[in-house]
Amino acid sequence: MDRYEILPESLEYDSARKAQIERDYLRFCNDGLPKEIEGYIEQQYGVDVSSRYGGLPIKIPFGLASGQLSTGFAQVKNAVQSGIGFVVMKTVLSQDQFGNSTMQAWKVDAPHMKVEKIASRSGREGYTVTWKGRGWHKSFGEYLRFMRQSLSLSKDTGVPVIPSCKFNLPADEKNGFQDDEYRYTLARLAEVWRESYAGDMYLEKDFSPTLAGSDLAEQKDTILWWIRQVPGEIKKMMPEGLTLGLKLLNTLFEDQFQLELLQEAMGKNNQTDYLVCFNRLFDPEKVFEGKKGVAFGGYDLSERNLKILSALRLKQQKGLVEMRDIPISATGNICTGRMMAEYALRGCQNGQIHTGFQLPDACYGMKTGTRMERALNELFFNPCDGLLASVFCLHEMGLL
Repeated sequence: MDRYEILPESLEYDSARKAQIERDYLRFCNDGLPKEIEGYIEQQYGVDVSSRYGGLPIKIPFGLASGQLSTGFAQVKNAVQSGIGFVVMKTVLSQDQFGNSTMQAWKVDAPHMKVEKIASRSGREGYTVTWKGRGWHKSFGEYLRFMRQSLSLSKDTGVPVIPSCKFNLPADEKNGFQDDEYRYTLARLAEVWRESYAGDMYLEKDFSPTLAGSDLAEQKDTILWWIRQVPGEIKKMMPEGLTLGLKLLNTLFEDQFQLELLQEAMGKNNQTDYLVCFNRLFDPEKVFEGKKGVAFGGYDLSERNLKILSALRLKQQKGLVEMRDIPISATGNICTGRMMAEYALRGCQNGQIHTGFQLPDACYGMKTGTRMERALNELFFNPCDGLLASVFCLHEMGLL
């Protein structure tokens, strides 16, 4: 069975540290997490778990990814109160001042989700969450109200909350971009942002996983053109006060093209400020609730992501490519702290999680608190797969 991880299957590290982690894990399973988990870890273990999202400081490296768990203010508030590092809001669709949107097909109201086990091609069993919904299905005005509430909470707590948007993608250069959609959407989002913050607006531009299976994405040249042109189009419509992240899609093409796509986004002339690597895989044949073609995760996703990121770093080390060194957020099967460590070893500063916060109850040792708190206990303190165990194992291996 192929493995794409650097850490060994069994994490071996100092026995005293292991006993300490085991005690904390079991104690938190019964009593709940300490109020400021990052401060506790630094005090008790001497490990600083703070990081950055783009250029923003975050207290822990785990964030809530854009999706069905970030569609309302109550969900954002729950995440912040549970100790999350940052939140990316559900993805809204660009529109013009009259409400017209060329991305209307992505406006699907289908909130039902199914959590299920999934076996990878390498035989590893993980989990995936399936749903038919795509982008924000309510009005743009409702999204702005949601954003306003969430940013107010963000300012009070210091936990970054980031809007996400899908913008018009023309089929080719001849069709051109819908500038009115770009301009109006960015102006309204920035207006709300500046009610709470004076600095740059942070924004994720989402290349949806379902895009990989659409007619628009059948040509490699088209996808590369999007990655090259879309950031510049957004910056042209909002030339100042914007820090832009691209959430890159996992295409249906071979790994070499996926690497080329990543290199394009990090190219010297690209106007992207940070990346999210990569969106979920797409299965054009799978049927869910009558819909053919759905996105999925599990170990197939993380194995491909790690493989591509490893290939990029290897080319950089050999001096084969010249690219900007821009921040990267990881996403894809981050259900353990071990997986976060694997992404970090490839230069990722944080991990965006969706499936990991929706696993069956049996996957969490903690039986009290919110589901996110229970997941954070596993992510940090699980003595076999947690981030602390991974850090000390890497120290023993001489990699830290």
